[in-house]
Amino acid sequence: MLPQNRRLRHLQGIYLRNLSFTRPHSRAADDLEADLPSTKPQPLHYDGPPQLHHSHSSESLLQTRANLRRRSTTLANISPVTRQKQLEYTVESRAADLFFSLHCHDGEEPVYISEVGERAVNFNFRFFDLSQAGPTVTRRHQFTIKLWAKRQQSWILLLTENVDLRSLNYLGSLRNHDFPPNCLLFQLVDGLYCFGLESQLPEPKQAPPLSTSSYNALMKLSNLDNSIQDALATREALTAQINSLLERSPPDAVPKAQDAAQLASEYLASQTRALRAAQARKADLQASLEARRAAIREGRAAQAKAAEDVKHAQAKLPASLGLLSSSRDSIHGQRRRICEDLARIFPIAPGPPGSPPLSFSICGVPLPNTDYDPTSSSSAEDSLSAALGYVAHLAHLLQFYLGVPLPYPVRPLGSRSAVRDDISLLPESQRLFPLFPRGGATAQYRFDYAWFLLNKDVEALCVAAGLKVVDIRHTLPNLKYLLYVCSAGRDEVPERKRGGIRGLWAGRTKSKGRAVGAADDAASVSTAGSRPGSADNEALGGGGRGRREQLMGRVVSRESNASSNADGGGGGSSAADAISSENASIGLPFDESAKLSLRTKGLRENVGARA
Repeated sequence: MLPQNRRLRHLQGIYLRNLSFTRPHSRAADDLEADLPSTKPQPLHYDGPPQLHHSHSSESLLQTRANLRRRSTTLANISPVTRQKQLEYTVESRAADLFFSLHCHDGEEPVYISEVGERAVNFNFRFFDLSQAGPTVTRRHQFTIKLWAKRQQSWILLLTENVDLRSLNYLGSLRNHDFPPNCLLFQLVDGLYCFGLESQLPEPKQAPPLSTSSYNALMKLSNLDNSIQDALATREALTAQINSLLERSPPDAVPKAQDAAQLASEYLASQTRALRAAQARKADLQASLEARRAAIREGRAAQAKAAEDVKHAQAKLPASLGLLSSSRDSIHGQRRRICEDLARIFPIAPGPPGSPPLSFSICGVPLPNTDYDPTSSSSAEDSLSAALGYVAHLAHLLQFYLGVPLPYPVRPLGSRSAVRDDISLLPESQRLFPLFPRGGATAQYRFDYAWFLLNKDVEALCVAAGLKVVDIRHTLPNLKYLLYVCSAGRDEVPERKRGGIRGLWAGRTKSKGRAVGAADDAASVSTAGSRPGSADNEALGGGGRGRREQLMGRVVSRESNASSNADGGGGGSSAADAISSENASIGLPFDESAKLSLRTKGLRENVGARA
C-alpha cells in the first residue's frame, strides 16, 4: 500500500514490545553508535525524576558489563527462597497491566479503547474495526495513541505517541527483529508497520553553508543585553527601597477598622435579610401545615363516609351480582338468537359435489376463497359482486350485534358495496375501495385490496369472539364458523321481545265479512292516529286535517249504509264492494283482506282482533 493511501480505516491491530518504565541512560559515543539516530520517542511519565549521568569510557563500560555478568551468576549460589523473591521482584518491576486508547483530536473522547492486558511485557491486543466510525475518523491518516499502565494499584499515562500512517516503515512480520523498549507495532491490512526500524541508514542532508551575522549586529546584541541587565538591576533596587520604606513607616489602623466595620454592617444586613426570609418561610410552613390538617380531616371524613356507603352497599351486592349475571345471560341469549336469525337470513351452504375444498355459497351465490379471474365473464362478475355484497351486509350487521367495531367500515349497497380504509396513509378521495370488479389493472388492484379489507373485518369479528383464524382468505368458511360458534349454547334460545318493527301484513282472515269489519276498523284507527309524514298520511294524499275529516265522514257513511243493508237482509256484498271501491279511490296501501297492526307505546295491538 502506498504511504499516501494509508488511512485509519486500514488499521486493524496494535502490538507493544519490550515494556519499560525507565528512561534510557546516557551511553558512550562509540564509533558504531555515533551515527544512529534516536528514533524512539521518550516516554512522558516515569517512576522518578530524570537524573544526569556522567559519560563512561569504553573500558568502564566493558568493566560494568563484566561486573553485571558476574553478579548474574550469583543466583546459583543463593537459597531458593531468595531466588524466588528476586525473580518475583524482577517480574514485578517489568510486567504490568496495560491498555491503549486512540484519539483523533487532543482533548476529545477516544475513538477506541482496547482491552486490558494483564501482567505482561509484550502485548498482542485484539484486532478491531474502525470502518464504522464515520468518515471523519476513517479518512484520517494522523492520530494519537496513549498507553496507560497500572503499577502499584494505580494507573499512569506511560506514553503518548502522535502517529502518521504515511511515515511508517514496513516490517512484514514480528520475527527476526530487535525491538527497542516500548516499541509500537501497527497491523494494517497489508502487513506490519513500525517506527524507526529501517534496513539502511538515511543519507546526510546536503545543504549550502549559511552566512553568519556581522560584527555590528553582534555589538548591537551585546549592548541590548547590557541594557536589559541594567533595567533588571534597577527594578530590584526600587523593590528593595519600597520594602524598606514600608517597614519603617508605622501601620495605620483606621482603614483596617473601617473595613472591619463595613464588613460587620454588611454581615448584619445579610443576617437580617436571612431572618426575615426564615420568618416568612416559617409562616408559609405553618399555613401549609394547617391546610394539610384540614385536608386530612376532610379526607378522613370522606373515607368514613365511603366506608359507610360500602357497608350499606354490601347488602345490595348479591342482588346486583345476580342482576349482572342475568343481564349477561340475557345478552348472550339474544346474541345467539340474532346469530341464528342471521344464519337463516344469509344461509351459508357448502358448494355442490365436485367443487374445490372449502367452497361455500351465501344465499345461493357461490363465492371463491379470494380467487378471482380477471378474464371471467360479466355474469361471473355480477355473481361475485352479489356474494361480496351479502358478506359485507352480514359483517356490517354483526359489528352492531356483537359489539365489535370493524377496523375498516363497510358500506353495504348490495352488489355495489364498498370498504373504506381510514388507517393507511392515503388521499381522502382514494380511501373507498369497491367490492365489485370494474376492469382495468388499477381497478383490479383496488378490488383485490377491498376484498382483503373485508377479510380483515371478518378476522376482527372472529378474534373478538375468541376464534383463531387460520387463513383470512377463506371468507365464507370463517363467517360460517363465526355464526356457528356465536349461536351455540346449552340453554334454549330466548324469544323475541315485544316491540320493534313488525310487518304490516298480519295474515289473511278466514271470512270475507270479518275482513270487511277489520278493514273498517283499521281504516278508522289508522286515519285517526296518523301523523304528518307517516305512511298513512302519505296514503291519504297529505291533505291534512280536512282530508282526514272527509275520510272519517266517508267511513261513517259507509257504516250507516252497511247497517241499513244489514237490516234489509241482503246488502252485505254491496257494502263490501263499496268499501273496496272506496279504498281504491282513496289509495290505501292494503286491500280489504289485510289486517293492520298499530304500535302503541312499544307494543303492537291487532286492530282486527277487536272487530
